[in-house]
Formats: sequence, C-alpha cells, structure tokens
Amino acid sequence: MRSFAVDALTVGIYDSRSEMGAAAARDAADAVRKVLSGKEFCHMIFAAAPSQNEVLASLAADKTIPWERVRAFHMDEYVGLSPTAPQGFGNFLRERLFDLVPLHEVHYIDGWAGDPEASCAGYAALLEKYPPDVVMMGIGENGHIAFNDPGVADFHDPKAVKPVPLDEVCRMQQVHDGCFASLDEVPKTALTLTVPTLTAAPYLFCVVPAPTKAEAVKKTLCGPVGEACPATVLRTRPGARMYLDPDSASLLE
Repeated sequence: MRSFAVDALTVGIYDSRSEMGAAAARDAADAVRKVLSGKEFCHMIFAAAPSQNEVLASLAADKTIPWERVRAFHMDEYVGLSPTAPQGFGNFLRERLFDLVPLHEVHYIDGWAGDPEASCAGYAALLEKYPPDVVMMGIGENGHIAFNDPGVADFHDPKAVKPVPLDEVCRMQQVHDGCFASLDEVPKTALTLTVPTLTAAPYLFCVVPAPTKAEAVKKTLCGPVGEACPATVLRTRPGARMYLDPDSASLLE
C-alpha cells in the first residue's frame, strides 16, 4: 500500500480491490468504536453500488463491531422504481449488509411514495435528529458523490436532502455497473443527500475501485476544487480518507 495526502484528504493505493475493501472496513470499524466510546449510538451512512461490494462484505463479516448500537442510513435512491426492484439502493444495502448484521435501526429513503419533496423532508428530519458520524461513500464516473452530479452539486446547499435530475454520464454508469440493461431503463431522477450533509460527519471513507473510475480519481485529486467535480470537496475535509486499487489509480503520476 502507498499512502499520500492531497490537501486534507488522505489517499491509499492498495495492491488489490479486496485489500482496498478490507482496509476501508477496518478503518471504519475503528471509527465506529471511537464514536461509541463517547456516546450510546453511532450513525452511519452507506453508499450502494458495486464499487462498495468489498468493503460491505468486510464490514458484514466483522463480528467485533457493536452493530446493535449503530443506526444505518443510505445516501440516495431512485424515484419511481418498484419498492422491490433489485436496483433500489435500499434493497442493495439490505442484501449486502443491513440484513446480515444486528443493526439498532435502519432508515430507508422512500423513492416510490409519489411525493419526492415529502420524502426528502422526512429523511432530512431524521438526519437532523441523528447527525451522521461515519460516511461510507464512493465517487461516480462524473465525479459525483451520492447523486450530486456536476450541475446540481452545491458545496453550500441549504437543503439536507433533495430531488435531482441525473445526467447521462451518471445514468450510463448504472449500465456499466450491470445494474440496468440499457440507458432507457435507468430512472432520470433520484433523491440524494446533499454535499454538506454527506461531508459533515467527522469520519469520511471513500472507496473507489475499477478502471472506469480512473479519470474521475485523477480529476478529484489533481484538478481544481469545485462543483464541476463534486468529489473534490473531500480535499477540504480533515479526516477524509480515499481508498484506491491499481485500476482506479492508474492515471495518477
């Protein structure tokens, strides 16, 4: 593993995707224990994407984490999918983590109730009641975090959760990831936690494998900080850590 810093962000490049996921899970588990040393419950937000498979599997296998003292949230959800659709991010996380460990509570974003603004307001109220401590995230091929794509990302967003249109690069990523067979099947709108909500937690763990993310990683670490590449906000957050594999780091000098 090679480690270096870019502004406030600590970056680690691991020899394999599995080592990357295991390292992120170990660090996240340590963070949970630190949080719980000072209060009764830890509040965690999770990304749902194939890029998170290794870290989620490692977290699910870690029996030392006091999951019964963890409240779990996720960071985005499509609008209009069936509640049982496998592409739903809540369903993705339920299968890979939430149903596998004894969490104290799980709070799901409701993307199918028919009133996106009400769903956002309800979830924002929960996050205000239970401020996030640990965030497990990735970045998109367009540099998004959650569904804060370039064009809708706002580093000073007054909202905690909002409905957003999805740009074509973001939607095409869902096809590349094997979640949908074609672009036409990918929903065009979603609900997302905003940039300030995602980055307010004291512990931010960003897991980014695969060659399809190499260009976004280069822009995140080497380009200017700004909303044109939303993931660059991580460089302004002390305590943020990014985990790469050889493929995602392949364009870095």
